[in-house]
Amino acid sequence: MLLLAVSPIGAAAPLWAQAAGAARDAIEQDVPDDFYCGERKLGQWFYCVKPKTTEAAPNALTEPQASAAERIASITKQLDELKARAILEPTETNVIAYVRFQREQLDRASTFSDTWQRALWQNPDLDYTLQRPVSTVGKRLWLDNRKADRDAILTNLGQRYGLFYFYAQSCGACEVFAPILRSVTDSHRMSVMAVSMDGGPNKEFPNYVVDSGQRSRMGVPGNETPALVLFDTQTKRTIPVGYGVLSADEIMDRIFILTNTKVGSDY
Repeated sequence: MLLLAVSPIGAAAPLWAQAAGAARDAIEQDVPDDFYCGERKLGQWFYCVKPKTTEAAPNALTEPQASAAERIASITKQLDELKARAILEPTETNVIAYVRFQREQLDRASTFSDTWQRALWQNPDLDYTLQRPVSTVGKRLWLDNRKADRDAILTNLGQRYGLFYFYAQSCGACEVFAPILRSVTDSHRMSVMAVSMDGGPNKEFPNYVVDSGQRSRMGVPGNETPALVLFDTQTKRTIPVGYGVLSADEIMDRIFILTNTKVGSDY
């Protein structure tokens, strides 16, 4: 009797396993199971058909956004078009459209200018006026300090540098420039070698020499007179200072800049 009782239960297990396996196979094969989805109607709680994963739709191709430079160019082009239209067809509508659009751009420019100014106020490293003042008081003070520094440097500059002054007796500008150069070199104790291009004397520099190729050997271009050249006794390098009539301040400024400032640091 025990065998008879156990036998149906033992037989039921394989049937249940077979049913479950069939259901699983059906789901994997996307085929609805008759027992679970048909007779038992368990589709509400179980997947009768294995759900298919929906593939994400490819992103629609988005147009690349225009760069800032392209947007500015577009605004300029539109402004020119509206202006041309208002001129060629001066109707009230066209003129108003141009004025309104122009006003929008003026407002944008004003906002930029205001932001620029505020940024400089709050970031002193960006404010160039702190290095080179533009106000009347600041500029005067800056020039006074610069002149004091320049004069102090030029006073000792004669220990290393000398000046070659190329002139001609027939040159009217040389007669005007010679006294100016003499005043600068005397006040700053700088030596000058006057070189006559035509053999004529110079009353401001009586110890002159006649040009015997000095100008060409020093690499000084042209025959323009007067010409002022700085000579570095240490490096044996010539530095043209200028041509034509220069004021005393111009002479001192140029010598100071050429010998004691880096390119781009004084502007």
